[in-house]
Formats: sequence, C-alpha cells, structure tokens
Amino acid sequence: MKRVHYNDFPELVGQDLGASDWVEITQEKVNEFAEATGDFQWIHVDVERATKELGSPIAHGFLTLSLCSQLMMTILEFDGIKNALNYGCNKVRFTNFAPVGCRLRMKMKLLSAEPKAGGMQIINQCEVEIENVDKPACVAEIITLLQPA
Repeated sequence: MKRVHYNDFPELVGQDLGASDWVEITQEKVNEFAEATGDFQWIHVDVERATKELGSPIAHGFLTLSLCSQLMMTILEFDGIKNALNYGCNKVRFTNFAPVGCRLRMKMKLLSAEPKAGGMQIINQCEVEIENVDKPACVAEIITLLQPA
C-alpha cells in the first residue's frame, strides 16, 4: 500500500500508483448485487443456464466497476485528507466477462490532480484485471474529490 499526503498528489501525476489486493467474484456477491439493483439477467443469476451457455455465470459490469472504490483503498492510504468522495467516471468500458469464481484486482495510474471546490480533483486510470487473463474486465477513468484535513 502506498501512503500519499494530500499535498503530494500533483507530483504523482503520470505515475502508476500500484495494484490492489485480489478479490474473488462469488455467486453470492453477484446475487446480492442483482438484489440491490434489480438486474436479474440470466447471465448473472441463472447458474444452470449461464454455465451451459457461457461456461459460468458472469459478474455484472457495474458490479465490477463498483469494486473500484474498495480496491482503491488497498492501493492508497491517504494522509492530510478529511474526505475522499466519488465524483464520477470518464470513459468506462466493460471489455471482458468476469466469470463467477475468478479473482479481480485493479491497477491504478494518476492522470491528473487539479484544484476544485476547495479541495483537489484527481482522475485515476483504473484497469480491473482478471487473474491469468490478458484482457481486463473493466477500464475506467475514476474521478475523486479530495477534501483536505
């Protein structure tokens, strides 16, 4: 884990910030996401059919994206920051299926750090990798608003 002080973000622009811990995609996690969002498409929750037609059920793309906040917290430890707020995303793409049972991790690169709203807006290039698979599950620019302590 990399410890970063609020004042140091501008100096880190263009740098790889590291990779997260691995997290397993379980059917229970997929089912809970379906319950939370109302997205019960068979490719996610019908284990028998999805296994027959796809090889296994797959995670929702938005479940994969939603893991980015959790995974970011295993890459960075913030100093001098009161709050880190999700502000939005740019260029989100779901580039590969994340099958149930796979493990995912996120690699992160800081693209920008600019003053905004009494704090700092950072944009990270985030790539959610599937273990032992060349093509990532998700690629996105994630925008975070940092408020200094």
